[in-house]
Amino acid sequence: MTNRPLRLLLDFDARSQRDKEQPPAFLHRRDRKFALTCQEQGLAPTPERWMAHMDRLSGPGASADKSQQLLRLWQRIRMLFMLVGAVFGVLTMAGLLFYDAGQRINITVILGFVLLQILLALYTSLQALIGWQPWHWLLRRFGAHTPGAGSMPGGMQPLLMAEAAHRGGTCFALTGLVTLLIMVVIQDLAFGWSTTLDTAAASYHQLVVAIAAPWSWLWPDAVPTLELVEATRFFRADSGSSGAAPLAWGQWWPFVAMVWTFWVLLPRLLLALIATGLVHHRARTALNNHPGMHALLYRMETPTLDTGNENNDAADQPDTRTNASLQPLPDTHILLCWAGGGDPELPDSLAGPHSLILKAGGRATLAEDRHAIEQAGTALSQRGAGAILVITRSWEPPTGELQDFLESAREHWPDNTLIALVPMAQNAEQAPATHQLQPWLRFTERMADPHLQVSVPQLAWQDPYRLEEDRT
Repeated sequence: MTNRPLRLLLDFDARSQRDKEQPPAFLHRRDRKFALTCQEQGLAPTPERWMAHMDRLSGPGASADKSQQLLRLWQRIRMLFMLVGAVFGVLTMAGLLFYDAGQRINITVILGFVLLQILLALYTSLQALIGWQPWHWLLRRFGAHTPGAGSMPGGMQPLLMAEAAHRGGTCFALTGLVTLLIMVVIQDLAFGWSTTLDTAAASYHQLVVAIAAPWSWLWPDAVPTLELVEATRFFRADSGSSGAAPLAWGQWWPFVAMVWTFWVLLPRLLLALIATGLVHHRARTALNNHPGMHALLYRMETPTLDTGNENNDAADQPDTRTNASLQPLPDTHILLCWAGGGDPELPDSLAGPHSLILKAGGRATLAEDRHAIEQAGTALSQRGAGAILVITRSWEPPTGELQDFLESAREHWPDNTLIALVPMAQNAEQAPATHQLQPWLRFTERMADPHLQVSVPQLAWQDPYRLEEDRT
């Protein structure tokens, strides 16, 4: 199905269902990183770009099977309506134009059938707008309501059924018109008009002129004259030619062709296009209102924080257990202040006259972060240093952006570079509180990097392993 908004809605719904199996922290870091990448490239993080990004991450062959099955199901339903409509268009027109040389083809019957088609087209559109589904039996027949096939989000089924019905009606009208033109060529059709009501020829002429008003300027010959109406009236007891010129019997066919074109084919075609536009609009609206879209926008706009609480119950206390411990501060002159860490100034025990102090994170752009990584990598290589201090704020938990930064830095810095996270207290001359250091220890434990540790400035600690004593 070439309906792009509908395909996007179904793929997004399937992706949201699969994301429910992932940890919220993982989803937050993944989508926040995508938003920051789009911001760096000057692009808007639209659902289309997000789905394309997810497809690249998942790799080939990982598309949503359920959404593809649902699209193929509706494709088959639409093709069924079009095929049935095309067949019935041929049969119906052949029945309306049946002529056995003993009775003329009644124009009044054709006009009544055209009126019936207009009412059916309006009825189909009305049931879609009010959300009524008279096609439940067909959907069950195709398995649209079975658990394996999935369900259509956003109340799309009535509109999709209306679109399929209008497409079938368009094929019905088109094949009917073609059948009419073919029979005009290969047969000598005799048209006339008759009605049980006491109707004068002048009144009937006014009716057909009103019906022919849309094309009277385009094809004047397709508008019956009063003389033609008077000459082609027949009665049930009339065997054929009483008072009527046989040449006039065939002059109705342009009027019949235009009636079918303007009052059957064009309304169905117009309603099919409107139904397709409504499907697009409803799919976009359903995508914007999708619960997964609200959660995605929140994850992309909100920085990730590690609170240490892995439980779902708000009454539970955060899990503070960790196997990591504080490590001695390495001897290095390369410092990287993350997200305002070390402001307003660093203690003298950390920053010496020959120290290289870099800044990243916080209000820095991704380009500035990348430049800081390159500068630190160059300094590590030139100075032969094997460690770098990352100064942070102890009262702010580790963020997903810091994790992404460290993972990216590992790709550019020399192997076995020791990274020491140094959480600083608000007063640089004091030690951070024990409960503020625990999230950082859990962060290094979760990173599972043997060359990543947490250290503290010696000026505030008599024993660098004092935290272990406090925990016991």
